[in-house]
Amino acid sequence: MKAEVDKDLCIGCGACQSIVPDVFELEDDGLACCKVEEIPEDKKEDVEDAAMGCPTSAIEIS
Repeated sequence: MKAEVDKDLCIGCGACQSIVPDVFELEDDGLACCKVEEIPEDKKEDVEDAAMGCPTSAIEIS
């Protein structure tokens, strides 16, 4: 499982980082990014929650 943040949609609210700080972080530009290549098995549900909770639907899971 992988996650990507669409920088054109991200507003940098930090919700994803607060839900899964091991997976998401805010970069210097204030926008979120996924800091891992592959989502760890024990974080998959949290990443799905972060994607559903993103106010701009900027997180895509594949």
